This record gives sequence, structure tokens and C-alpha cells, in this order.
Amino acid sequence: MRVAGHWGFLVDDRWRLVYVTEELRFTFGGHVELAEFAIGEGFFGPESKVASRTWRFGVNTDDLFRSFLEQVGGLMLADTPGGRDALRAQVDPSFYDIVELLESDERDVIAFVAEASGLGRTVGVATLAVRVRDREGRLVGTMIITKPDAGMALIGAVTSMNDPRHFERIQLVARADRRPAAILFADLEGSSGLARRLPTASYFALGRRLVTAADQCVIDAGGIVGRHVGDGIVAFFLAETLGSESAAARACIEAARSLRHATDRVAERSEIPAEEIRLRFGLHWGSTLYVGNITTSGRSEVTALGDEVNEGARIEACATGGRALASKALVERLNSSDASALGLDPAHVTYTALAELTTATDKARRDAPSISVCEL
Repeated sequence: MRVAGHWGFLVDDRWRLVYVTEELRFTFGGHVELAEFAIGEGFFGPESKVASRTWRFGVNTDDLFRSFLEQVGGLMLADTPGGRDALRAQVDPSFYDIVELLESDERDVIAFVAEASGLGRTVGVATLAVRVRDREGRLVGTMIITKPDAGMALIGAVTSMNDPRHFERIQLVARADRRPAAILFADLEGSSGLARRLPTASYFALGRRLVTAADQCVIDAGGIVGRHVGDGIVAFFLAETLGSESAAARACIEAARSLRHATDRVAERSEIPAEEIRLRFGLHWGSTLYVGNITTSGRSEVTALGDEVNEGARIEACATGGRALASKALVERLNSSDASALGLDPAHVTYTALAELTTATDKARRDAPSISVCEL
């Protein structure tokens, strides 16, 4: 179960909890910590019931625990010497009424859909209970394996369309917190003109190719994809995941450069001249960003709050002509090694305040006039 990455746990022949996979513990911990289980205690005993109240997801209410016991209780009754009275002594007193209604179940394998708490609602969990026997056929325990109540075709489609490296980074920011990070803003210039000139289907395909290329560039550079707004792209490069502030700043610049090159392939596939796909880039540093993942039943995205986010958007809006403008705060995060790898010399860069740029927007002059930037 561990090697295969399953949600699952193992109980002994008296339904005392022996093992829980880390995948299950991490999920029940809300993807921010490993949930605690009462190892060595009865799975439906008082200790396990108390432990379940600390789980963010899973079988963490009386009703959910009762429902699960109703599904596997027949196996427990068949496994328990002394029958119903002995089984009653193993479970929490609040479950006595369920024990009275159980029928012994001698099957070696049962399958059912359990209910669990997830994202503020009850969800189905496909569950397989398999008795485990030794070489002589004696019962030694029961293995419980679970999965989302969805067909593998659907699960496979979802996972194949996403990069597991990105999923892992998203899980690291499931708990929102202050996280120093480089910020990348990019937007397609002249998108309104393209939208008017191209057939709707062609423009949609162009937009899809562009955000697909952008996301891949961000992921390959070690970043986290933020929201997509129209033709706009936002990404974050966290110091904690990339190892240092310098590495985060370097990754941000590398992602911008990779995306600039990738637009040629997007243009070729879209059968339009390469010069018609020009991206504005705004690169900034956020020392006090509050970064976290927001997941609902309809979507999941990483977002950040902080003045630097708005400032990054203002920098990007000033980068007309397909330029990449980077703030002084970002460039000066680079150590000598990372700067050299990028072909930059931070000690000999000339900066200009946003308000002094001929391309400065009214919002830039209003919200971030003194931020110093250079063109990369």
C-alpha cells in the first residue's frame, strides 16, 4: 500500500489498528500535516474516536464513524471470539446500538462506498476490505484500501493532464502563510486586435496554447502557477521551495525567458506571425507575501496577498513593446553565481523609477511611482 501510494490501513485479527499509509494520514491532515491515529487501539474504540476529531478530512464525525462501522461491522463480528458481547467491549459506547444490529460476515473481500468529510461536504470513498491470512489460512488481519469514488478513467484523465511536481508544490502551500517569493506577471499585448481579427475558435486555441506553454515554463523553472485572467498569467517562485531567495529570483527570470522563446512555437502552431504574439513581463520581489492555496468543489488555485502583488501588476503594465521589466528588489536578490548564470551583473545595472518611464500608466504613477526597474 505504501509503495503504490494508496490510501489504506491495516488492522489485526481483533481489529486493532496496526498501520496507516502516509498518503491517508496526509489527506486526513488536510494536506498540511500527517493526521494522528490511535495505533494499537481498536479502530472503533474510544481512543480512535478521540483521534478522529483532530482530522481535517475523513471519517471525523460520529455519523461518519457510525456509517463506516455499519459497513465493516459484519466482518468484525465474524472475527471476534465471544461474539456480540465481546465486540461491544471493543467499541466506543456510542456505537453499542450498531453492534446489536450487525450480522456476521465471513466473506474474505467486500467492497462498498463509504462516506467521508472533504472540503466542507460529505464525499463518497470507494472502499475495499480484504482479509489477510497466513500460509496456514489463519486470519491475521484485514487490509482496507480506499480511493475517491470516481472511475479510474476519470482519475487517470485528471492526473495525466497535470504535472505531479506542481501538485506537490501546491500541497506545500495548502496552509496559507508569509512566504518570500519572486512574482511573475505576463500579459499578451494587442489581444483585443487579435480577438477581432481571428475566428473565435482560432483565438480560443491560441489562448489555450499560450497559457499551456506559460504554465509549463513556470513549472519547469520550479514555480507555482497562479491565476489566469484573460490572457494574463501570474506565477510565484518561493524561496522555501527553491532553496534561497537568490534561487527564487533566478527561477523567475528563467521562466520569463523560457516563455518568451515559447511564444514562437505558439505562433507557429497558431499560424500567425511570431511578432503578433508579444508578452509584457513584470518581475518583482515580495518579501511579505501571504501565499496559500484556495480549493473549492469547483477549482483549486494558489494566490497571494500583499502590496508587492499590485506593484508587480503595475510593472507589467508598463512593459509595453514586449519588454521584460524587473524590479530592483528582485534583481538584487541574485547572488553572484545565479546572476552570472543569467548573464547579469547586478552591480552595473541602471534602474529607472516607474513614474519616469515614457510607458508608465496612470495606475503605475499613482500606486508605485518610486519602484525602480530595469529591462532584462
